[in-house]
Amino acid sequence: MVLVLVIGDLHIPHRVHDLPLKFKKLLVPGKIQQILCTGNVCDRETYEYLRTVSPDVHVVRGDYDESPFPLSVTVTHSPIRIGVIHGHQCIPTGDLDSLNAIARQLDVDVLVSGHTHTFQAVEYDGRFFVNPGSATGAWIGTYNGDPTPSFALMDIQGPVVVTYVYQLIEGEVRVEKIEYRKEPEPVREAPRPTAMPQSIPSSPGPQHAQSVW
Repeated sequence: MVLVLVIGDLHIPHRVHDLPLKFKKLLVPGKIQQILCTGNVCDRETYEYLRTVSPDVHVVRGDYDESPFPLSVTVTHSPIRIGVIHGHQCIPTGDLDSLNAIARQLDVDVLVSGHTHTFQAVEYDGRFFVNPGSATGAWIGTYNGDPTPSFALMDIQGPVVVTYVYQLIEGEVRVEKIEYRKEPEPVREAPRPTAMPQSIPSSPGPQHAQSVW
């Protein structure tokens, strides 16, 4: 079992001062093996805080990040391959067909993305798409009102990914569970010969000579 924290769109300190305290109480060191961050971390202190939760941190560059994070990251927890992007590469924003095209390009089973500040976990075309939302509930210009603070934990056990979404609603943390199972790849049979073996002609000689077949 591998426990992976999926988090992003923090926008600290530009839009929000800090993570919600009730989230910080849940994110204790020693329980989470890996962190996948969809970007817009925005300051060094927040990145260092994530490293205290788990030293194995993978961050992609958001549209407000100044640090030279990569635009995409791929990690493998066999047999599951996970890709991470911020999501501003996706046009229209959050469009599943566009995300699916990126997932095919990265050759991944699970694609993690952010940018919308809204949680989503959905299976589409045999792949699993996870958007952890904004862990701080940071405002976004395309959203009416304040987004709901959220993050996700992925419990990976072989081909099964159980995703728990944590949302801060009316001051209380609420948890939902979504399960994805990677279907086994079909076994490819070896191609069968289309031509039947033929007799090898007998060499010139006496009339009683026969084929070797």
